[in-house]
Amino acid sequence: MSAVQAPVTAQELQTLSTKAIDAKATAYCPYSKFRVGACILTASGEFVHGANVENAAYPVGTCAERVAFGTAIVAGHKEFRAIAVATDITPGASPCGMCRQFMREFTTASFPVYMYDGEGKYTVKTMGELLPDSFGPDDLPK
Repeated sequence: MSAVQAPVTAQELQTLSTKAIDAKATAYCPYSKFRVGACILTASGEFVHGANVENAAYPVGTCAERVAFGTAIVAGHKEFRAIAVATDITPGASPCGMCRQFMREFTTASFPVYMYDGEGKYTVKTMGELLPDSFGPDDLPK
């Protein structure tokens, strides 16, 4: 599984951000009240979204990024072009360490991660910037 490095168009970025921001409304976060929405752009041009799902036993919850990637993977998608992550805070939040490692399984160092704040403004970083010197599938013997 890998990321496809085709650049994201302005229209695709608009759709990606809208879907990530809208996904926050579906978050189940009764404990932290910290809503997160995510949306992935697949190589085939589909948009797959997710939101965080908390649990009373905190470590059992699932972050929006992992919900979106898991949904995409089980739907048969194997290549991805970008992800948008949206929160209500300013500046926007970066994916947590667990999500960074999870996303690294399915992406490359140049994969773009757009991070949206509560006002709809974003910063973008690559997986390589968010998880430098990462460990991934290519580090294991085939």
